[in-house]
Amino acid sequence: MTLLVLGASSQIGRFLLPRLCEAGHDVLALSRRSQPAQSGVRWIEGGLPDAMPRDLPALSGIVSYGPLLPFAQWLAQAPLRGSPRIVATSSMSAQTKRDSVVAAEREIARLLHEGEQTLADACSARGLAWMVLRPTIVYGAGLDRSLTPIARRAARLHLFPLPAGRGLRQPVHADDIAMASIAALDPAAASGGILPIGGGERLTAAQMFARVRDSLAVATVPLPVPGVALHLAARLAPKLRGPLARLDEDLVADNTALVRLLGVQPRPFRPDAGCWGLAR
Repeated sequence: MTLLVLGASSQIGRFLLPRLCEAGHDVLALSRRSQPAQSGVRWIEGGLPDAMPRDLPALSGIVSYGPLLPFAQWLAQAPLRGSPRIVATSSMSAQTKRDSVVAAEREIARLLHEGEQTLADACSARGLAWMVLRPTIVYGAGLDRSLTPIARRAARLHLFPLPAGRGLRQPVHADDIAMASIAALDPAAASGGILPIGGGERLTAAQMFARVRDSLAVATVPLPVPGVALHLAARLAPKLRGPLARLDEDLVADNTALVRLLGVQPRPFRPDAGCWGLAR
């Protein structure tokens, strides 16, 4: 049967599709942008729900890396054949941004929680096995909006700000999330839960930024940013208040259930320039 992948051109999808094709799966992939032809993959261009054909083939599984709530709403009424296993990604932001000082971040957390609950309800009503993965900071394909912009700006300016930060971080490679998705699609895998997934190493925010700098193929001048400068930046730039306020908070995931249920051991944080879409 066929696997349906939504958000197939996302940073996680870019690692998932080759693994599925190598394993011999037929893949129906949805992307908002036109994609190059790929053996074993049939692309659908557009977004939910308009682009999805009404005559879907029998599906063994559905993987969604796009916005969770629209996917859950579509799934609740989608004309499915068979009983596909459902794997979707949420975000640890559902937890870490719940009490943010920034209203827009609190709304992100609320929507993530709503998406998780709507998906659980839809799967329960239809008798579908499901799993939601909650990743921490995702990296690896140069498409993330957290570490990649920092790395690219530093490579361009040859200057790397290093903010003080004692809070623990646990960046997770997109390929490890792809492997967890494949494990969750196994009919023998557990279902009906939300699994945190973080990288295989915890380090302080300051150490994380230093590792990003070390990964670059060009020399950069380190620019330590003291706490007083961060406090001033938070006052002058409201959009930065949330991230800067969390520099001393631990933003980590407990991988115990991930290892026990899916057998996935994420890699430690050892990035190279290719992780940011830069020349190695």
